Amino acid sequence: MLHKQERLILAALFGSVIFVTRVFVPPPIDKILIVVDAVLLVLGALFLRKWGATSVGAVGGLLTGLWRPTVPFSFIFVFLYGFLIDISMMVLKVKATNEGVDQNKLIISLTISTFIIALISYYFTSVIFDIITSNLLLDLLVLIISPLSGVVAGYSSSYLWNKYLRNISIEN
Repeated sequence: MLHKQERLILAALFGSVIFVTRVFVPPPIDKILIVVDAVLLVLGALFLRKWGATSVGAVGGLLTGLWRPTVPFSFIFVFLYGFLIDISMMVLKVKATNEGVDQNKLIISLTISTFIIALISYYFTSVIFDIITSNLLLDLLVLIISPLSGVVAGYSSSYLWNKYLRNISIEN
């Protein structure tokens, strides 16, 4: 059983990896690594249970926001992504057990969360703040790639949990 300090360390570790993918990986490759972020957020939710993805997202977003203080969206989007994952997992009743996690529910949860955060971040950066120029090709890429990323992240997370991590428990 892991204790509260170890839970905090786990959230900090997962959040730190998200920070690295957001800050030190050059664009556009960093956008592709949303799959890595999603897997870490889901593992945070599975290990830490209630609001685990939100906690991991808060750490990753805070570190990214401190590194890039002129870009306040970094914190907001990573935190919101974790929150969306937690909510979708609660709604779909995705539970981490020693028997495993329901792969289909986790894939659906991640697909929905990833699609929503992609639409929100794209809308804010292209329509509201005009940071990037909106065009039909980019619109289609967001509509196609974001759900595919969610499917890949959901499958990867469920595979990791069911094959390697399900017997590791954390004390509540």
